[in-house]
Amino acid sequence: MEEYKFCQSCGFPMKNDKKGGGTEKDGSISTKYCSMCYENGEFLTPPEVDNAKKMQEYCIREMKKDGINGIFAWLATRGIPKLERWKN
Repeated sequence: MEEYKFCQSCGFPMKNDKKGGGTEKDGSISTKYCSMCYENGEFLTPPEVDNAKKMQEYCIREMKKDGINGIFAWLATRGIPKLERWKN
């Protein structure tokens, strides 16, 4: 199984995930998605977040709620369209 350096949904560094990654349906740790995006084999983002642009907007909003500077949040989300979840 391939291990990813960044969550393939939001781009968060997997090494910084306090839970070590999201979880699959069987309870095992996901090496592809972080715990903020993925739990019990399902994505945690709202159903309307169904493409890379909406995911970028969603992540920027969530980061700002956590007190992260808007410019940094914007820069941190630029790679989202290249992640596996969003490739078409």
